[in-house]
Amino acid sequence: MSDRKAALQKIKVIPGMGCMVQPKGAAFRVWAPHADSVSVVGTFNKWDPQACPMQREEGGTWFALVEEAEEGQGYLYHIRNGEKEFTRPDPRARCMENSIGNSLVWKSRRDAAGGEFTPPTMDEMIIYEMHIGSFHVHEGAAHGTFSTAIEKMDYLKDLGINAIELMPVAEFAGDMSWGYNPACPYAIESAYGGPEGLLAFVKAAHDHGIAVIMDVVYNHFGPSDLGLWQFDGWSENEKGGIYFYNDQRSSTPWGDTRPDYGRGEVRSYIRDNAIMWFEEYGVDGLRWDMTVFIRSCQGNPGHPDDDLSEGWGLMQWVNDEIHAHYPQAITIAEDLRDSEWMVKDTGAGGAGFRSQWNADFVHPVRAVMIQAEDQHRNLEALQSALTCCFDGDAFKRVIYTESHDEVANGKARLPSEIVPSDASALPARQRANLGAVMVYTAPGIPMIFQGQEFLTDEWFRDDVPLDWSRTEEFQGVVQIYRDLAKMRRNFEGCTAGLMGQNIHVHHVEHGRKVLGYRRWREGGSGDDVIVILNLGHQPADDIRIGVPSSGLWRIRFHSDAQVYGGDLAGHPCVDAMATEGDWEGHPFSITLALGSYAAAVLSQDPGEKAA
Repeated sequence: MSDRKAALQKIKVIPGMGCMVQPKGAAFRVWAPHADSVSVVGTFNKWDPQACPMQREEGGTWFALVEEAEEGQGYLYHIRNGEKEFTRPDPRARCMENSIGNSLVWKSRRDAAGGEFTPPTMDEMIIYEMHIGSFHVHEGAAHGTFSTAIEKMDYLKDLGINAIELMPVAEFAGDMSWGYNPACPYAIESAYGGPEGLLAFVKAAHDHGIAVIMDVVYNHFGPSDLGLWQFDGWSENEKGGIYFYNDQRSSTPWGDTRPDYGRGEVRSYIRDNAIMWFEEYGVDGLRWDMTVFIRSCQGNPGHPDDDLSEGWGLMQWVNDEIHAHYPQAITIAEDLRDSEWMVKDTGAGGAGFRSQWNADFVHPVRAVMIQAEDQHRNLEALQSALTCCFDGDAFKRVIYTESHDEVANGKARLPSEIVPSDASALPARQRANLGAVMVYTAPGIPMIFQGQEFLTDEWFRDDVPLDWSRTEEFQGVVQIYRDLAKMRRNFEGCTAGLMGQNIHVHHVEHGRKVLGYRRWREGGSGDDVIVILNLGHQPADDIRIGVPSSGLWRIRFHSDAQVYGGDLAGHPCVDAMATEGDWEGHPFSITLALGSYAAAVLSQDPGEKAA
């Protein structure tokens, strides 16, 4: 058999793209349709472009089997296009020296992420958004790593969260970044610990009963340190070449690097990347960054000159692929246009996401809490925020008062927005706590941002680590978040309604700024929950609120209790016996009191009977 026939046989029996470690050596396949020749250069052949030429295949891909290649060795693709000769990193490399360094031969170790793990269902999920580089940093270190983050897993479990949303960890320019500038979308950031570090992080999270949701960026790549740029030497209009639009559609707010969603190879590149996180790292979900710039060019979906139907079709296809292979996976859109079509099934014409960040919750809630004067607090805005629902499913929205976007770019943490001169001042803590109560008791998937639970102030920066001494200084605030999580997840068996779909805001006092609502799943004792908020600076006594059943209604949470801070007033808020008589559309009512800027949560013990 000729050498060429033998090579062709190997091509047929080694499918896949990128670097594929074999029992002996490694196979390489890369898409470079405009190249005149491609070869693999690396440590294994002393970077000689003549040593390992690649065979051209149909569709513009190139293949080579390099038996001398060993795991851990550096490599690049040497490309010739006309008179131009240059090297490029592997677009699908799982491991890089750094964003401008060599690709590294690496074999997937999916088993290192642990065995099977069942993520929480959406009705019990509480998300903790985390930035690896600033979450937990050892003294003297420049940034955090997967390893240092693992050290806080016990803390996170005790906090009551059961899902971590990681800000992007694909290889980015430099060692410190928010991560929304992916230079090598398949590689794991080397400064964080690379693919081995991510595998260990996922295993540690799963061992603690915590799911991992990966933030991915498909609305643009780069723009700096971008090996995909003019990858095989071809481009039009001096734009990005084969991976990108080469006309006006390339323009995004972050660079001229929008992927070409209409090109089959690019669509597969994104689809395969999405599947990679599940298949090779065992993550439990994806959160897509700013999908509005995937479905439109300049953020004006619905405008005939701005719609990007190819991007919409891409999202549908990838979501269908994910959910077909991983039925329990949660996919979240950050679209911030609150269109329910983002979370409708693809069969109905929707984009197929399971949930989306809810702009109509975070913005009004923050605005009401930040408002300096009580009389200007808009209870109707809060009522709309509490009851917002997409496609008839309360859990198709993620609700929060802080995220990486909400506490940066000119905006600060909520307590700092309330009292800019002193985020630890009593009113700042009280009203930030009210926001947290709404996040944990409204229908939806609650999310908090790292450090929110110990009153981190100022604004988010990737080079400023969390100050973990604040967990002691503000241990009362930490305890509030723990207790809210326990109620939200019904640990005591008496607040099941907080995991339900239903809400009725039935108590609204515009004068005293008191708001109350019922939450329930099926209804009845152990299920029905009553939440009452006093959004005024004066205590509110003799609050009469309707309840659905007779008997004793017990205080499960009271934010003014001094266990949450010695400077809180501890205004009396006690269990209440229901009184018969129609009130606010309910057959019974209770009367209770709340301190200034305080909240209470009440429910009945399972099987509670009328006195």
